[in-house]
Amino acid sequence: MRVRLDVGVGGVLIRAATVDDVPLVLSMIRELAEFERSLHEVRATEELLRANLFADPPMVFAHIAEVDGQPAGFALWFLNFSTWTGKHGIYLDDLYVRPEARSRGIGRRLLATLAAVCVERGYDRLDWWVLDWNSDAIRFYRSIGAVAMDEWTVQRLSGDALRAMAAHT
Repeated sequence: MRVRLDVGVGGVLIRAATVDDVPLVLSMIRELAEFERSLHEVRATEELLRANLFADPPMVFAHIAEVDGQPAGFALWFLNFSTWTGKHGIYLDDLYVRPEARSRGIGRRLLATLAAVCVERGYDRLDWWVLDWNSDAIRFYRSIGAVAMDEWTVQRLSGDALRAMAAHT
């Protein structure tokens, strides 16, 4: 089975992002960050997105959701790897549906597209994070069978702490 990257049903189209979509992707990243109360943390630029989404080979991927030809949402993802399974998986970094397009199944369609990529390529997992206060998203994720990984705590090094750790090489 070959996953179709351009799948349209009922006026909704899910398609792979093109280089012309970079300004749109950045705009929706900023919209998502504003919703998540972290717009001040966004440092991505069109140049950085273009360089990473369309590198040779690409290391980051994006899908755009359109409703009746208008951009309605996006998913941005990359490959991860599990030493337990010995296989790649997909890490979904951002899933966003614009407020006016919500409750039309677009988030479900974006996730279904990524699940289909996993199945086609033999990946065992599709992983993502959700903010603990986003109860609407959590309810939706539970409704599709997603399981919280509550026993894991996310850790991060960045900024000065990252540079300090790098100095210990």
